[in-house]
Amino acid sequence: MNISNLKIIKASGEKAKFSIDRVAESLRRSGANEELIQKTLEKLKTELYEGITTKEIYNRAFNLLKEDNKTSASKYKLKTAIYELGPTGFPFEKFIAALLSYSGYKTQTGKIYQGKCVTHEIDVEAKTDSKLILIECKFHNAGRNCDVKIPLYIDSRFRDIKNFRSNGENKLTFEEGWVVTNTRFTSDAVKYAKCANLKLLSWDYPKGEGLKDRIDQLGLYPITVSTLLSEREKNFLLSRDVVLCQELINDTFYLDHLGISNPRKKRILEEMRDLCKH
Repeated sequence: MNISNLKIIKASGEKAKFSIDRVAESLRRSGANEELIQKTLEKLKTELYEGITTKEIYNRAFNLLKEDNKTSASKYKLKTAIYELGPTGFPFEKFIAALLSYSGYKTQTGKIYQGKCVTHEIDVEAKTDSKLILIECKFHNAGRNCDVKIPLYIDSRFRDIKNFRSNGENKLTFEEGWVVTNTRFTSDAVKYAKCANLKLLSWDYPKGEGLKDRIDQLGLYPITVSTLLSEREKNFLLSRDVVLCQELINDTFYLDHLGISNPRKKRILEEMRDLCKH
């Protein structure tokens, strides 16, 4: 079919013009070579139709990729894999803490801070010898972005903590407040954060330094990207705070707890090691 004028349905419900170049670029970012990308795109073109959803396009491209290269398929499904850290959002907090931990920070989740007015439970505390960062994580389902109300609300909490810690014996205060989401921020949210000196981190913001970029650069993928682990096995690992493929490589005894056979265990660990190469 002629795909030049094909309209697709985005996760938000909006209609948009289909772009084969965007699909090609997403496949390229997964590490697939050009031959495999072209092969996948040619097969995908035969299955497109007017009104197809972006989710259906993604699922089909993922399955086609998986037939030839499981590691690239795993990287391609990264965005969905982060959605699979839900629905409570707590594994997402653990994931952000783990990313920062592997970046040289000492991290804690769910720490209570006293504010001038009330106490606050902070999602992630990240420390070095000279720096303290407080981070709030906002986990959303597909199609929902972080609007300006979220940084407004979080900024007021950080200000309350700062007001308490800037007095007397509580002189030490934190240098940065972060708001992290697995989706995207609206333009007003970005504008407010810049004005209020809040740092934002989302799927693709800041440009070149978003979540996806950091994960790819560090090779720190969530276990939910695995094409070999079942949903039950992923949930078991998440319930034991194993959120990174790297953590599973370091703690393989969890696979024994799951009763996974040695041949399958070997395949799973090979998949994990391939993903963690960077």
